Amino acid sequence: MLVRFTHEARREFHALPPAERETMRNAIGKLEQAGENLAYPHSSRVRGAANLRELRPRAGRSPWRGFYRRIGAEIVIGAFGPEAHADPRGFARAVRAAEERLDAEAARS
Repeated sequence: MLVRFTHEARREFHALPPAERETMRNAIGKLEQAGENLAYPHSSRVRGAANLRELRPRAGRSPWRGFYRRIGAEIVIGAFGPEAHADPRGFARAVRAAEERLDAEAARS
């Protein structure tokens, strides 16, 4: 399945530490292979968010997450941010950003 980033998420991806960026690339590869069937611990639903999932590199052991949803025939990553326990405020900020960006992407589709 095609996985793409919003413009803002691409900038966030490139701002990740190099080792974490590579780990995230590997997780994105799993998402491309499995699509919506990518299961826990590699992906999970974001509680309190409407139709949003989190990509969990290293089966959840990474301090970073990618926030995504399916829009049409693609999976779109709307934001990258910190893991919830490591940085609760940063996690909430990234979730809000992803929801706003992905809602805007869906409206354009």
